[in-house]
Amino acid sequence: MRTKKGQALVEFVIILPIFIFMLLAVIDIGKIIYYQNALESEMSDVIDLYKNQKSYQDISQELSLNENALSLEIQNENNETITFYLKRKVTIVTPGLSFIFSNPYEITVKRSVFYG
Repeated sequence: MRTKKGQALVEFVIILPIFIFMLLAVIDIGKIIYYQNALESEMSDVIDLYKNQKSYQDISQELSLNENALSLEIQNENNETITFYLKRKVTIVTPGLSFIFSNPYEITVKRSVFYG
């Protein structure tokens, strides 16, 4: 008579890599969502500083863009609109998930401000 322990071990060995992949994927996607929200908050600060007549260098120093691995781009598209781009690269650690997301994955927050 065969024991059930051997069968359970084989099933566990088959399921374990799938479980680990799913766990790492959830962590990576959660990290992307976290940094997306953090960039949205930083973007509000950037726009507030820009409205207070701060220069690009002042904004960069105040928010520590280089230390936080952020990049800021400001474009004056026409006489009524300024577009802000705030970017951050996030490293994906889950093997195989880089087929869905590029590695490093770049998160970009874009906001246009109208002024008159």
